Amino acid sequence: MAKGKADCNNCQVADKCGGCKYTGCSYTKQLIKKREYIQSLLPDSVRLEHIIPADDPFYYRNKVHSSFKRIKNGRIICGPYQADSHRIVEVDSCLIENKTAGLIIRDCAKIAAKLKINIYNEVTGRGELRRVLVRVSETTGDVMVVIVIGSKYFKGKNAFIKELLRMHPEITTILISVHSKHNSMILGDTIRKEYGPGYITDTVLGSTFRLSASSFFQVNRKQSEKLYSTALRLAEVKPDEEVLDCYSGIGTISLAFAKFAGHVTGVENNKDAVEDAIRNKKINKVKNCDFILADATEYMVSKAQEGSGVDTVILDPTRLGTTPEFIKACGILSPGKIIYISCGPESLARDLKLFARQGYKATVAVPVDMFPWTSHVETVCLLSNTQRPKKESYITLDVEMEDYYRIKNEGKNSTT
Repeated sequence: MAKGKADCNNCQVADKCGGCKYTGCSYTKQLIKKREYIQSLLPDSVRLEHIIPADDPFYYRNKVHSSFKRIKNGRIICGPYQADSHRIVEVDSCLIENKTAGLIIRDCAKIAAKLKINIYNEVTGRGELRRVLVRVSETTGDVMVVIVIGSKYFKGKNAFIKELLRMHPEITTILISVHSKHNSMILGDTIRKEYGPGYITDTVLGSTFRLSASSFFQVNRKQSEKLYSTALRLAEVKPDEEVLDCYSGIGTISLAFAKFAGHVTGVENNKDAVEDAIRNKKINKVKNCDFILADATEYMVSKAQEGSGVDTVILDPTRLGTTPEFIKACGILSPGKIIYISCGPESLARDLKLFARQGYKATVAVPVDMFPWTSHVETVCLLSNTQRPKKESYITLDVEMEDYYRIKNEGKNSTT
């Protein structure tokens, strides 16, 4: 049962912001609507399980960022952009953002006003303070602040950082990102450390992950554990299996599967993410997992051409889904099963039709509510190879994987 009030109806800027589609709707009702939407897109042959809810649907976003603007009276405001625009909606708090992160960003606006910092202007492309990004680790308490500036130098940098640390001593690292290009990217190409180690750490399913400013990490950590646990449950990996994790990011899924598989190969085209993944592999002392810098489609095509054997393929692409070339390569490579983790229901439905042409039938789908109050939902889908005999199951769990890890960790932390 979800904690908190039955309705998220306390946001004063919901109509302007547009970020939370289900404001004013009970949490139970929005879960039903999300599951019904997934069901309307998937083939009738797919067994759609109940949607996995969040234990607490409030204040879950561990990564928060905001732009700044100086208004006519000289006051500096910050907040999300109004829907389909670049007009900032000033907010005092947000019901889905981490409280500490939101407070730090609003205090940055106050500090900028106090120190008369030159605010970046998107129209002219001039100014210093462009935006601030904050990442918070709920397991370690680490807090990262990335100050994004629109010019090479930040004249009031030292005074700004000193005041920010005075107001928020919980901050463990501060970075400066130079972003002078006229685009909608959050961070610039250059990032330099100003305070602390330059990274934070967080944990998922018992593994520790080092997060840099640009690292992809699910904004709802607790739900990500349920998401990955669901993928493990559906995959039923065996100790002799070769697993290929495509779009592997910093290695969260790869390292989770490495605990059960014979070997896991993670494929990612972002250089920084691969470096983070290799580092995370070493931190967790994992021997049976490797990470490769490559485009997922190109790598799959090369594997298919080589005829290399793979038992399970995992893919967790962007909202746009994967490519027809990737899917065709899967058909040639012919893994026993595919686990498709999707954050785009429409692209998932499209790709499942292409997978079906390659002999893969979607059999089970599990929606996971990663983003309460918004219209977004993740889905874990199991695709079985209809042209290859299914191997015997290696492991059967009497409890969900997330319960397994919870019980395991409680045992480690017990003082009795």
